[in-house]
Amino acid sequence: MRVSKFLLSTVRETPAEAETISHQLMLRAGMIRKLAAGIYTWLPLGLRALRKVEAIVREEMNRAGAQEVLMPAVQPAELWQESGRWEKYGPELLRFKDRHQREFCFGPTHE
Repeated sequence: MRVSKFLLSTVRETPAEAETISHQLMLRAGMIRKLAAGIYTWLPLGLRALRKVEAIVREEMNRAGAQEVLMPAVQPAELWQESGRWEKYGPELLRFKDRHQREFCFGPTHE
């Protein structure tokens, strides 16, 4: 696909909130767009670059005989209560209940 066909919006000025060079470059190049603190949308050019990096990592992991897993972002409270981290995380841990009043959280790590 030609670059002229991409949804692309570059920025001349360096965004004030971007501290690292890579963050500044990705914002200026139109690879990502900030929605809120720590939440970004991958734009077409950035998503394409991300997919290429994933392919390289996947190829190397396959060569090493590793196996890939995909873990759920939503995790039951029991997993976090076993380690004591349910209480330790405090208000930063996004917690919620399902329709049966079972507790879950949005897993901040994939261990």
